[in-house]
Amino acid sequence: MNMNRRIHKMPYMAAAIILCFLLVLIGCSTANPASRPANQTGTAIANPEEVVLAAPRDLAPGPQDAYYTSTILYVWEPLVTSAEDGQPAPKLAKSWTMSPDGKEWTFKLQDNVKFHDGQPLNADAVIANFNRYKQVSPKSSPFYTLDIKSAYPGLKEAAKVDEMTFKLVFDNPQPALLYSMVNFASPIYSPLNFNEKGDFNGLPQGTGPFKLIEHQKDQYALLEAFDGYYGEKAKTKKIRVRVIPDPDTRLAALKSGEIMGVMDLGALPPALAKELVKDNRFEVSVTKSTISHYIHPNGKRAPFDNPAMRQAVSMIIDRQQLVKELYLGYPTETVNILNATSPFYKEIKTVTNATEAKRLAAEATGGKTQKIDLIVPTYGLDRYPYKAQAELLQSVLKELNLDVQIKILDGAAFKEAQAKGEYDLALATQGLPNADPFTLFTNYLSSGGSSNKSYSLGYKSERIDQLLNQAKTTLSMDDRKVIYNEIQTIAAQDLPTIPLFNDANLIAYNKKIKGYQATIYGTTLSKLEWTE
Repeated sequence: MNMNRRIHKMPYMAAAIILCFLLVLIGCSTANPASRPANQTGTAIANPEEVVLAAPRDLAPGPQDAYYTSTILYVWEPLVTSAEDGQPAPKLAKSWTMSPDGKEWTFKLQDNVKFHDGQPLNADAVIANFNRYKQVSPKSSPFYTLDIKSAYPGLKEAAKVDEMTFKLVFDNPQPALLYSMVNFASPIYSPLNFNEKGDFNGLPQGTGPFKLIEHQKDQYALLEAFDGYYGEKAKTKKIRVRVIPDPDTRLAALKSGEIMGVMDLGALPPALAKELVKDNRFEVSVTKSTISHYIHPNGKRAPFDNPAMRQAVSMIIDRQQLVKELYLGYPTETVNILNATSPFYKEIKTVTNATEAKRLAAEATGGKTQKIDLIVPTYGLDRYPYKAQAELLQSVLKELNLDVQIKILDGAAFKEAQAKGEYDLALATQGLPNADPFTLFTNYLSSGGSSNKSYSLGYKSERIDQLLNQAKTTLSMDDRKVIYNEIQTIAAQDLPTIPLFNDANLIAYNKKIKGYQATIYGTTLSKLEWTE
C-alpha cells in the first residue's frame, strides 16, 4: 500500500520539480545586460553599473592605431578641442598666445590633471607626445591619419617653458595653428604609454572621463568612469560598446533591450530610425555632422577627366530628392567640398538642370553610351543606405548615356581600386580632420595632395596651388578666409570630387537612459545615465 502511494506521488513530485525548473528558465530568459534585480517593491529597475550601447564598427582599433580609440569614447583628450560653432576651444591647453610674427605659440596647461595611470599632465608629458608624433607620422587610423607635418608644418621645436607651460616654434608663421590642432591633431596620453616604436604598450592611458578597461577586437570596448577626472565626472560607472555591423541587427538589439542606444557614423539609418520612433520606448537625437558624402570620379581617364562630364553628373542629380527619399531629410544637400560645420564654410547654391547636364555630357562623350563602374564600399552598406543610393544614381545617370555597373567591394579592395584607378565613380565620405580646411584642401585639391593621388582624382589647378601657397604665409584670418572662399568656389566649378550632402549625426536610444544626445562629432556619452 505504501509502495503504491509512493508510485502515485512520484509524477506529481516530478511535475513540481519541472515546474520550478521552468520558472527558473523563464526568469533567466527575461534577463538581459540592461536589467538588474528587482527592488524592494518587486519592480525591475536598470543596472546602475553598466549601460550597453552598440556601434557599426570597433571604436577601439587597438595598440597599433594612431589613437587606440576614437575620441567619441572619451578616453583621451586633445590639447585643443572645437566648440559647437567649429571654433577652437580650450581642453588640456587652457590658454595660449601667439608671437607677433606668428612663428611661436605658447600654451598653458590645465592644472591638476592626471592620466589614467596616475601620471600628471605637465609640459614634459606634452613634449613626450610631440616626440611620438614625430616618430610615427604619418600614422594611419580608421578615424584620421596622425601627421605632424600636416598639422604642424615647419615645426622646429616643442620646448618646455616651465612645469605647466610649453611652446611650439616654427620656421614660418602659423596663424591658423589652433584650427589645425583641434581634436585628432593633438591627442595626449601618459608619457609611459608608448613602446620603442611609438605604439601603445597596453591599454590607452588618457585623461578623459572614461578609461578603457577591457577590449575584445571587433566585439566590444568596456569603459569605466575615471574617478580621478579633473572635470565633471561621468554619470555612469561602466559603459560597454558592442560592435554590431549590420543595421537591422542593431535595431533588433535595441528593440529587444540587449542594448540601450547606438552611436558612431550611420548609427541607425534614417528609415530604421523612423520605424523605431513609432515605439514610444525610444527616442532619437539628431544634429549636424562633420561628415560629408561625395562621389569620387576617376579623373585620370575618360570620361571624368573632362570637367564638363563631372559637371554633368553633378547637375543631373537632384540632391534634395536623394536626401529626402533615402535619408528622410536629415542631411543637407551641398556642392561644396567643405563641410558646413567648418567656420570657414561658404554657402554655394546647388544646381539641378537636366537639360544642361545632358548637353554637357553629349559634348564630353560625343553622345555615345559609355559603361561606367560605380564602386561601393561594404563598410558604407553597414552605415548608410548606399545600395539604394547607388541604384538611384544608376537610374539617373542613364540620362547621360552612362551605363552604370554597381560593384560592391570590401574595404581593402575598394581602396586598391581607387589607388590603381580601376574604377570610374565611387561613393565615399570624408570628415574634417581638424578645424583648418587647409588640410582638407591640400589633400584633395593640391597637385600633390594625398587624397588626390590615392583616389586617382587626377586634379590639377595652378590657381588653387597658388592660393594654398598664399594661405601658408597669410597672418590675417580674415584674409585667409577670402583665400578659402575662392578655393571653395573653384572646387565647386571644377568638381575634382562631386559633393552630395552634409550628413547629420543621428542616434537612437531607449528612454530608460537620459542625457544621451548627438553632438557634431559623437555623443554626450559622459552625461549618459539611467532614468529614475
